Amino acid sequence: MINVNGLNRRYVKIAGFINILAALCVICPWIKIEDSNMNGFGFISYIVSNGIDTSSFFRGLAPIILLVLSMGMAIVLMAHPMRGTAYGLIGFDTATILFLIQEMFGMRSLLSANYNYDSFLIRNFNIGYWFALILILLGLIYSMKSAKIDPGYIVLVVMSVVWLFPIFYIVMNSLRGEGNFYVNYLIPKEFSLDNYKQLLSSSSKFHYGRWFLNTFIVSVFSCVISTLIVLATAYTISRIRFKGRKLIMNLLLVLGMFPAFMSMIAVYYILKGIGIAQSLLALVIVYSASAALTYYVAKGFFDTIPRALDEAAYLDGASKWTVFTKITIPISKPIIIYTILTSFTAPWADYIFASVILGDKSDKYTIAMGLYGMLTQDNIDKYFKQFAAGAVLISIPIAALFISLQKYYVEGLSGSVKG
Repeated sequence: MINVNGLNRRYVKIAGFINILAALCVICPWIKIEDSNMNGFGFISYIVSNGIDTSSFFRGLAPIILLVLSMGMAIVLMAHPMRGTAYGLIGFDTATILFLIQEMFGMRSLLSANYNYDSFLIRNFNIGYWFALILILLGLIYSMKSAKIDPGYIVLVVMSVVWLFPIFYIVMNSLRGEGNFYVNYLIPKEFSLDNYKQLLSSSSKFHYGRWFLNTFIVSVFSCVISTLIVLATAYTISRIRFKGRKLIMNLLLVLGMFPAFMSMIAVYYILKGIGIAQSLLALVIVYSASAALTYYVAKGFFDTIPRALDEAAYLDGASKWTVFTKITIPISKPIIIYTILTSFTAPWADYIFASVILGDKSDKYTIAMGLYGMLTQDNIDKYFKQFAAGAVLISIPIAALFISLQKYYVEGLSGSVKG
């Protein structure tokens, strides 16, 4: 391994060679239009000759220009290996990949102005495009290796984009002032808060405020009851040795492996039989009843607390209840926060049980059920933007909770792993 100016010389050569090959793919068959294959430069000529608008022209031209610029930067890097040049090549490679991917989806609208393309344009790209995309990705990996940057960051960035794109999509649609359900662009042409105003207005067809209140009531009561049950169960199994303890642990563990929806029909008929179906009370009972099945994380945390603390308290005459409330609970803040968060978020976002138990009782709907009603065939075209606004609003409390309490959330999990 030869290091030059802090760079790995071998990886510099590999990255440069791969970037040059990627740029040469432009002269290979790039795209198929009207049963004729065009290379990258022929594609640009086609766009120019058909009088495509400037933004569409840029979408088609940018990836090819960036491939050529990446090749130039790669040649410079091989001739004069410097960290600044390596970082520049990494930047060009990243931009090229992004523009190649957007071309895969964005060129459909460009060509559909003159031709009828009913499917994604992916099938129309040819060997030159796909080889360029694969090679430039390899070039990015080796460019990062040459600068001694862990390529694993690429995976993290890709995963971040995958997770963040739906959020970005919903936020942009909630702020879109024009159009209805479907538009072939992402950034709104007109930003507006009208969707939020219409959603929260009293004249709205959908009673978002009532849904929010119902969801909040169910989540808070379910959270309090579930947290108490989980902590009591976990502490009992962790600290007290009694006959049948192992059997109960195994039984709870096995029952927790079965998905909850397997029992929802039976649960509904039980609730109907006792006369509380289609009520918020029924939801609270359902969400809280199975809380003990999730005891194992809290038990793992309690196992890490030294038993010497309990024994010292017993010697001073403390009862088990006193030890639990005065000693264990005060030093168990992380696991308590973790339990509260998980117990609160489950009913906040649940749709399956709410839809079965509440049925057509619209005045008892939770947020999940109400928002789903906006996506029916009759409503989606008119109310999709309001649905997006509602999705943004309902995510704010959960996001705020996790951001403010993430320290305790991580500590709670790490403590349970140690146990």
